[in-house]
Amino acid sequence: MDEAAGRLQQYLEARRETFIRELLEWLAIPSVSVLPEHRSDCNRAAEWIARRMRAAGMQAELVPSGLPGAHPLVLGRYDASPGRPTVLFYGHYDVQPPDPLAEWRTPPFHPSIVGQDVVARGASDNKGQIWALICAARAMIAVDGRLPVNLRVLVEGEEESGGRSVAWMVQRYPERLRANTVWMADGPLFSRQIPALYTGTRGMVYAEIAVRGARTDLHSGMYGGVAPNPLVALAHILSRLRPWIGQVDLPGFYDAVRAPSDEEAAQWKSLPFDEAAFQEEMGVSAMPGEPGFSALERVWARPTFEVHGIRGGFTGDGAKTVIPAIASAKVSMRLVPDQDPRQVAESLRSRVLALCPTGVSAEVSILQADPPVQLPIHHPMLRAGAEALEEAFGREPALARMGRTLPALVAISQGLGIPVVMTGFGLPDDRLHAPNEKFHLPNFQRGILATMAFLRRIGATGQ
Repeated sequence: MDEAAGRLQQYLEARRETFIRELLEWLAIPSVSVLPEHRSDCNRAAEWIARRMRAAGMQAELVPSGLPGAHPLVLGRYDASPGRPTVLFYGHYDVQPPDPLAEWRTPPFHPSIVGQDVVARGASDNKGQIWALICAARAMIAVDGRLPVNLRVLVEGEEESGGRSVAWMVQRYPERLRANTVWMADGPLFSRQIPALYTGTRGMVYAEIAVRGARTDLHSGMYGGVAPNPLVALAHILSRLRPWIGQVDLPGFYDAVRAPSDEEAAQWKSLPFDEAAFQEEMGVSAMPGEPGFSALERVWARPTFEVHGIRGGFTGDGAKTVIPAIASAKVSMRLVPDQDPRQVAESLRSRVLALCPTGVSAEVSILQADPPVQLPIHHPMLRAGAEALEEAFGREPALARMGRTLPALVAISQGLGIPVVMTGFGLPDDRLHAPNEKFHLPNFQRGILATMAFLRRIGATGQ
């Protein structure tokens, strides 16, 4: 270890508890973007991270979104030299709702340390991970007196609520986000020992299907057996669209699907992935769906159709014999290269109308439509990311795809044409979006080291 690296290591060891204490402070702010009652909390979370960036030696400001009802974006800036390359950090300060509260072992917004994990809503997704990136820059500025790169930091407040403020920012102020590459940590390692470098994400069409029958709810004793039941009709439609075993029943759904390259397929087969352990992790007895593909292929490279919620009729305690006038379901389709979300949305609409039984009517509302993203696996920026992860974790990263959909990634990579180096410091069992979300603190430290290693490598290019 050279002298400069030794000073950084000493600084990190001395500040370790401070970094964690500050993270707990940020996690205590219930910045749930989807719930209007937490609007002021989202503002507090944005102001909190802006203050911390300023204290680290960066410029930082809150940028009000130009979209109605949107939460502010936080934009940070550090200028090393006009001739240095520029790196953009991306993350989000908003979090998912904590429900169901009864399943949390500790209160979701009273962060606690359990063993080597910090447990709180937002710990892994994404406050802990973006905080690791900012702490890395903070350490390098404090110890070295400067960063080896120019830095831009974008922290948004709507990632968990399907917000479009990043796309608005890209369109309105592209010059403020210009960079040579993006360093983004918003996901898990491939396994507890192997980091991941993500080469793509799935797109998504999110929709609501509504089925209507009679003008009003009906008494099932007086009208049962003759009145059309929208819940039964909805169940019929959903069961046809998404069979328990088999392919999604949408016209042309698979026509544009691009298979992974031979190089990707071979790399995936070489990964130490245990399907039985994956199934056990979910706590299920079977993995139904599209046959003929491995679990990794289905999660990373195949499109899907899922049902997220159904509403209609009576669901309270006791009995109420009602035939509902309306029933609805929230559904999504995850898309892979080269599927077009507009074509998929239109296919869903036409197929639902075709499947709709007599006596009821159906309509489809498209709530979100994002294309998939495929990143070039041989780009030099990705190589720098792979080397940085190997330095920090002691293992070469797996080249993986992410089954999730990240609208901000679409806006940045396609809107600005910037190569995105996407990784993550969480663990596969961090329970994202679920009760008892956690973040493994040793990976918080490794995330700081990986980020510093990445900044050094990009700085050394001098581009």
